[in-house]
Amino acid sequence: MRAALIRHFPTAIAPGLCYGRLDLAPGDGDVAALRDGIAQAGLDTAPIVSSPARRCRALAEALADGRSITFDDRLLELDFGDWEGLPWDDIPRAALDAWAADVANFAPPGGESGAALLARVTAFHAALDGDSVVIGHAGPLKLLAALLRGDPPDLLAPSQPMGALVLAPSEEA
Repeated sequence: MRAALIRHFPTAIAPGLCYGRLDLAPGDGDVAALRDGIAQAGLDTAPIVSSPARRCRALAEALADGRSITFDDRLLELDFGDWEGLPWDDIPRAALDAWAADVANFAPPGGESGAALLARVTAFHAALDGDSVVIGHAGPLKLLAALLRGDPPDLLAPSQPMGALVLAPSEEA
């Protein structure tokens, strides 16, 4: 099973703001290059599954080329709860330190933990049935890429760039 994992394009949000579930307007990017990458991977007829967030939905619709799209809440970004939309500098340092000390189990007030994110991405992975194009966010995509490669998921692993396509498992795997 192979997947083209595509992270949404950058959004027009002020730098330094915490966001995960904020439903931001989609940004611009090179849709043609993504379409070419999907075709080169031989996934141009694979079904598309996307986060329902507007920034992912718009990209999925732009790439669909007549294919159906399934929107799946399990691909939504981490829910930062009460931190959503706040400048990172306004979040109490003690709370940020608690999160950094236990990213798997700490949840921002009203939000979700890294373990909860991993649980829903693991459930999504288990439900995948064949090749696909998956459009989503940094957190879910890095975890899904690891699961597709058979590697242990790492909540602190680097994320793929916005607007980038990553094949998983990679051709080298």
